[in-house]
Amino acid sequence: MLRTELLLQRLGEIGKSLERMGGALLLLGVGSVGVETERLDEYSDLDFFVIVKPGEKNRYIDRLDWLEEIHPLAYSFKNSDDGYKVLFEDGIFGEYAVFEEWELANASYTEGRVIWKDPMYGNTEIAKPVSPIPTLKNDALDFPLNEALTNLYIGLGRYARGERLSATRFVQGYAIDRILSVLHLLEHEVDYFPDPFGNERRLEKRYPRFAEIIGDMIQGYNHVPESAIRILNFIEEVYPVNRRLSDEIRRLANLTCR
Repeated sequence: MLRTELLLQRLGEIGKSLERMGGALLLLGVGSVGVETERLDEYSDLDFFVIVKPGEKNRYIDRLDWLEEIHPLAYSFKNSDDGYKVLFEDGIFGEYAVFEEWELANASYTEGRVIWKDPMYGNTEIAKPVSPIPTLKNDALDFPLNEALTNLYIGLGRYARGERLSATRFVQGYAIDRILSVLHLLEHEVDYFPDPFGNERRLEKRYPRFAEIIGDMIQGYNHVPESAIRILNFIEEVYPVNRRLSDEIRRLANLTCR
């Protein structure tokens, strides 16, 4: 059986287990096992929400027998007050959260797909969030790109001081994040399952031109100055960078480049 088929089968089995155990109202598949099954592949995980009756939440969080009876668990980790990350013995990885209905009233989440529901439960509209997810995208270049420039400057200063890890995060992390937040203003975005929680997700398909050059901007722990110069060059191509700041960034990069 293909892994994609096994993922969907396992999700269906979870629904049947919830029905046998009682106390659950709804099982929602989210992400690639939700409404975006077109992007399901051999590397996908099981992401799901379980909606339970009042008073049943702790039972489904504190006891994992409803999963173990389907297939043995090799690993489990309570990563939040609401749920776990788990690994089944056959290699299927999953992440889930358990909620009572009221908890989702003002929550921000992506639309889910109803996998199973109690026949007496009628609120399938809960699969669609009411509260909008705050956007990670900016509608103007000024703030994000100036933030990116100052990230380069600060990062190179820390690199010169010997704080290479911090420098790596400022240059190859924070500055890149700022660019990603406005990339839709700089390159046509291919409509391929954007993730409202992470601009980096599926970047290679959504922004193929930028994907060709981003490797030069993220050259690793020992090449922070080289990465900073490539990022600066890119920003200068799309935005009128302050010359004095640009000169200072290059001076620091050249000073620390070995």
